[in-house]
Amino acid sequence: MKAVITVMGTDKVGILAKISTICAQQGVNIDEVTQNILGGTFAMIMLVTLPEGGIGFSDISALLRQGGEELDMQVTITRQDTFDAMHRI
Repeated sequence: MKAVITVMGTDKVGILAKISTICAQQGVNIDEVTQNILGGTFAMIMLVTLPEGGIGFSDISALLRQGGEELDMQVTITRQDTFDAMHRI
């Protein structure tokens, strides 16, 4: 399953490392990543693929949310089909 991970908050060292480590530990492949810092606010979007028969969507969502709390960042994951539907004009 394809999904979109978004990360936002105050820029600090280790954000990409923390989120990518969570993904790697669960067999989630990072297909694309973009990040930017806007006036001290860190923003990152990752397109990922969850492994078939691997971690469930709600479980990876909880792990990412916990990782975000440890970083004092907002981290969300959305199924790509839902993300696409929300942003379709």
